[in-house]
Amino acid sequence: MTVKKITLSLVVIIVLFMSITLWWLNKDMQRELNSPLAFTGSEIIQLRPGQSLKSLSREITDKGWMKHPYYLEFEARKQNVASRLKAGEYTITPGTTPLQLLDIFVEGKVKQYSMTIPEGWTLTQILDAIAANPELQQTLTTSRPEQVMSLAGFAGHFAEGRIFPDTYLFPAGTSDIEFIQRAVKTQKKVLQEEWARREEGLPYKSAYEALIMASIIEKETGRAEERQHIAGVFVRRLRLGMKLQTDPTVIYAMAERFDGNIRRKDLSIDSPYNTYRYKGLPPTPIASPGRDAIHAALHPLPGKTLYFVARGDGSHYFSETLEEHNKAVRKYQLNKKK
Repeated sequence: MTVKKITLSLVVIIVLFMSITLWWLNKDMQRELNSPLAFTGSEIIQLRPGQSLKSLSREITDKGWMKHPYYLEFEARKQNVASRLKAGEYTITPGTTPLQLLDIFVEGKVKQYSMTIPEGWTLTQILDAIAANPELQQTLTTSRPEQVMSLAGFAGHFAEGRIFPDTYLFPAGTSDIEFIQRAVKTQKKVLQEEWARREEGLPYKSAYEALIMASIIEKETGRAEERQHIAGVFVRRLRLGMKLQTDPTVIYAMAERFDGNIRRKDLSIDSPYNTYRYKGLPPTPIASPGRDAIHAALHPLPGKTLYFVARGDGSHYFSETLEEHNKAVRKYQLNKKK
């Protein structure tokens, strides 16, 4: 056999061997990439900012989820997504394959945490809850309203009432400032939407005054069916130049001094929030109203009622005259105290 034939035979053998090897590697890679990762319960994995695909692949194999880290690396580069993986915390469920895992990283389907801000909470309550949330990155070093708003990018805006009450989903690593920014933007959007659909002839000079009214309505009742009724009472009082005389504004003025009871002397507190002493709306919201309270402030129920008193069961009795109101007070408040 000539040297040329021997060389040709060796080349054929090498090519054949390499082809078989590549075929086997591709088959093994596809088998592993399409087989569920080796874990039983849900798992958490953190893709750190700037973490390389090689480091991530090694981490996955170190956990024992798959055997060959370079399979995932090769597939990511083949799909041209190696630089498109999004940092974050991911929850991986049983049955997930490496290919599906790669899609999850590319799409950024990070684990979401949730936090609920109830309607009617004050800024103090909201900031305390944010500070106590272990999933939020704590960066705030102040609780002063004007400084909080300035840090959030809303300098010059009074903070009370500006944080929209809702349930918010957020990924790990979200800062307290980012959370506040999102909630403030949500409130601004909701208020603009509701203001654009307001009824004509309302006694508000701006959307902000409607927000102030909504915060009072939110604190006055927890019953959805009463919000527009209460809004109607307050709107009529504003139009007639009557004092609003609403207890939640007095409670807000009392701040830490409020012990659960309002006494007669408290009604004469010299504060712009004391609507028993001063006419018109207080200077700012007294809490964070939800969309329904904002809607009620802008769509008050028509009628003639000018007074209401709590029945003691969460509902209110509405009256058109002071005489009728005084009877209701004796019935639902004074007799109850006796």
